Amino acid sequence: MNNPSSEVHPLAPFLPDGARVLMLGSFPPKRVRWSMEFFYPNLQNDMWRIMGLLFFGDKAHFLADPKHFDRERIMAFCRTVGLALYDTASEVVRLRDNASDNFLQVVRPTDMCGLLDRLPECRAVVTTGEKATETLVGQLRCQRPAVGGSAPFEYAGRRMQLFRMPSSSRAYPRSVEWKAEFYRKMFAAVGMI
Repeated sequence: MNNPSSEVHPLAPFLPDGARVLMLGSFPPKRVRWSMEFFYPNLQNDMWRIMGLLFFGDKAHFLADPKHFDRERIMAFCRTVGLALYDTASEVVRLRDNASDNFLQVVRPTDMCGLLDRLPECRAVVTTGEKATETLVGQLRCQRPAVGGSAPFEYAGRRMQLFRMPSSSRAYPRSVEWKAEFYRKMFAAVGMI
């Protein structure tokens, strides 16, 4: 029987100067599913539709064309609003040949302390799904919030908040609008909208 080999995260953390919020997924899908070289690259993932709807009133705002997200526009947006991005796993094994979090085995969690040390103005950490939350709470030693909820924690003398959002994956069978309401409340709570 073949043992699946591990995959190391293919992207560097996106940590713009002055970022106030760190958003964390679990791990990127296989490259064959990517529509751009950036976070939430799968065209079937609704993250950038959620952001377009919330900040610009247009789900298609971050589409370059029907098959690709506009990486440069997304990066500029994240820099402007102060949104850092990475994932809670730096190395995984895919137990099945897909992107499902249910079949991701975390080999090496991301060093959250290292990320937060590089983001001195960050006051909120946001997880975008169950696997990301599960991987993170042990490191931060904080309560596990309910979906749509938050829990306070302290890091290096900073009072911070962990927000748990619903997955933006289409595998999570809810509409973009339904998911966006959770994200709207979180962004309002941190003063970004």
